Amino acid sequence: MNQPAPCIAVVGSLNMDLVLRVRQAPGPGETVLADALQTLPGGKGGNQAVACARQGAQVHMFGRVGDDAHGRTLRAGLDAEGIGHGGVQTDPVVCTGMAAITVDATAQNRIVVVPGANGRFVLDAAALDAALQQADCLVLQFETPLPQVLAAARRARAAGCPVLLNPSPIQPLPDALWPLLRTLVVNEVEAAVLMGSAVATPADAAVAARALRALGPAQVVLTLGAAGAVAADETGCRHHPAPVVAAVDSTAAGDTFLGALAVALAQRQPLDAAVRAGIRAAALCVLQAGAQPSIPSRAAVAQSAQPPDPIRL
Repeated sequence: MNQPAPCIAVVGSLNMDLVLRVRQAPGPGETVLADALQTLPGGKGGNQAVACARQGAQVHMFGRVGDDAHGRTLRAGLDAEGIGHGGVQTDPVVCTGMAAITVDATAQNRIVVVPGANGRFVLDAAALDAALQQADCLVLQFETPLPQVLAAARRARAAGCPVLLNPSPIQPLPDALWPLLRTLVVNEVEAAVLMGSAVATPADAAVAARALRALGPAQVVLTLGAAGAVAADETGCRHHPAPVVAAVDSTAAGDTFLGALAVALAQRQPLDAAVRAGIRAAALCVLQAGAQPSIPSRAAVAQSAQPPDPIRL
C-alpha cells in the first residue's frame, strides 16, 4: 500500500552552479584546462528540496534569489518540480547566489560559493508558520544566515514540527540550536570539525555520533561517502555500508541522501529504513553528472538494489 505524500518545508539556499569538468583539480598557482562547463540549478536548499520532491513529498521552499536571469531560472526549476516557492524572496539589489564547482576524473568535487541573495535572506515568520501547520518535517542547512536558521528552528519547535539540520558549510552550532533538533545529518568532515578529532572509520563515526547525540538531537546520521553511513539513536549505533558503484560526480550525493532520508522520516519510517533509502538514492545520484539533474526519482530508487545489511557498532 502506498504511503501518503508527506509535506516538507525547506529553508535554505538557491544557487546557480557553474560546473567545471577537469581531469585533475588545480593545485596552488596551477592552471588547468577544463573539458566542459555546465550551468545548472543548485544550492544546498534547492538541491534538498528537489531531492524531497522527487521522492514524492509536497515541498515548500523558503529562500532568496536576485532579480536576475539566474533567479528566474531557479524559480522556473522549482515550478517544474512542483515545489511551492511563495516563500522565495526576490532581492532587488544583490544577485542570485552562485557556486563554482570543479569535478575531477575521480568524481571528487571542490566547491566555492558566492552567497549573493542567500546572505540577505530574512525569514517571513507568518509564511513559515502557515507551512509548518501542514509540514511533517523542516529541513535546514547553513547556506543562509545563522540567525534565520535558528529562528526557523524555533518556530518549527513551537509548531511541533520535527527539525532536520544539515550544518553545511560547517560552523559551530549555537547552544540554543542543539535542543531544537530532531535529526542531525553530518558528513565525516563536518563531524570532525564539531568534535575536534578525525573521523576516518565507521568506529570513529560511531564515537562521534554518540557524542553529537548527547548534545541534544534524538538521532544523528553521519555519512561516510563510499563507506555508507552510521546511524545513532536511543537504541545505539549501526553502520550501514553502501553498495560499490562507479561514481561519475559526487556533487549532489549528500543532498540526495538527505532528501530521501527526510521523506522516509516524515513518513514515520524507522531511522535505519530511512538511512537505507538515503544510501540507495545517493548511490544512483553519483552515477550521473550535475547536481539537480543527477537526483533520482522515487521510482528509480524503489527499483535499485538494497544496500548491505547494517552492522551494529
